[in-house]
Amino acid sequence: MSASDLAIVAALIFAWGTLSARLERTDLTAPIAFVVAGVVLTHGPLAPLGVTPAPETVKFLAEFTLVLVLFSDASRVSLRELREDMSPCLRLLGVGLPLTIGLGTALALALFTGLDGWLALVIGAALAPTDAALGASMMINPAVPARIRRLINVESGLNDGIATPFVLIALAGAAIDEHVASIGPAEAVAELVLGMLIGAGVGGAGGWVTRIARERGWGDEGFAGPAVLALAACAYACSLALHGNGFIAAFVGGLAFGAASGQAGRRLVPFVEETGGLLSLLVWLAFGAIAVVPALRALTWQAVVYAVLSLTVLRMAPVALALTGAGLGRAAVVFIGWFGPRGLASVVFALLALEDLGEKNAGPAVEVITVTVLLSVVLHGATAEPLARRYGPRLVPAGDAGGPELPERRLIRRAPAAP
Repeated sequence: MSASDLAIVAALIFAWGTLSARLERTDLTAPIAFVVAGVVLTHGPLAPLGVTPAPETVKFLAEFTLVLVLFSDASRVSLRELREDMSPCLRLLGVGLPLTIGLGTALALALFTGLDGWLALVIGAALAPTDAALGASMMINPAVPARIRRLINVESGLNDGIATPFVLIALAGAAIDEHVASIGPAEAVAELVLGMLIGAGVGGAGGWVTRIARERGWGDEGFAGPAVLALAACAYACSLALHGNGFIAAFVGGLAFGAASGQAGRRLVPFVEETGGLLSLLVWLAFGAIAVVPALRALTWQAVVYAVLSLTVLRMAPVALALTGAGLGRAAVVFIGWFGPRGLASVVFALLALEDLGEKNAGPAVEVITVTVLLSVVLHGATAEPLARRYGPRLVPAGDAGGPELPERRLIRRAPAAP
């Protein structure tokens, strides 16, 4: 990145940081703003400025952003606080998510003639995780019952980590079929298992040390947050060095850290979230710069149909089935089903597919993922506040006593409250 590129990107982040509250009240979210900025800087009137993300920079940025998101989301989970919601959470993650992946894969095979099965699985798995940040104004709206927001938040925080193994195995299988593989699906599974073990060890040990250090006052308060960020990077890097999967190590490391460190450790996670939020702005910018225009140029009716069905039937039907008998009420189930935006994790998976398979091989999958995410960014960003305000009061589940609020993700993963 040249000095001029850095100046432009820094100015965009500064402008968003100073105007974000005002802009988000007009339903202009950070993903929309930075995707548009990426398109304008590379394919619009500002293209002569020459802002072009280098492939190696985009790859590193996407991977490290996903590491921080996986670690911070997992470390936020508190089984004690979520005990009353354990059943619907497990239903969404254990039933709804696999159904969404399976239906998404089957639809890709049905719509796209000649599509390889592994590439269809890439599409289905990459578009299964949700991103509550795209409906951030809904997530802090008190009109929506706390329990409904908690369910959406927890599902969004954990389903990207659960979907990651499916994506990585599918990429390994597709790479073999396209003769660009370094490892196969069996080796990918072995890496996933090793990553789980390394992540559990690093995260658990780091969480225990953090709790002891906080209790005895050993650490400087100003460096406590960066220490947790370094632990996330350590889990990822240790796994790579030992030939494990770094993403799974980060996710399991976050779970282990949260369990071992308790509240003392979870209070330090916001620093990791804010850093991940900053990097995610750059990921959205890169997404707009390198993926949007090629996808729109190659747009087909099949991709449009898939995107529409992915955000509706493929999401809402599994959620309805998973939550049958959960006592939430029909309106709440429909609300949860609709607010399953496709966001940062799907973008990162698309960028990884481009890196691992090449533009020619990954093109069909990246096109579908891009169109679906773009549609989600617009629809969910525009409907979050109106639907929360209009239908939120009708969504009180039977026996809902409110319960503890989940801390929302920060920076772009959290929308400011209206004055």
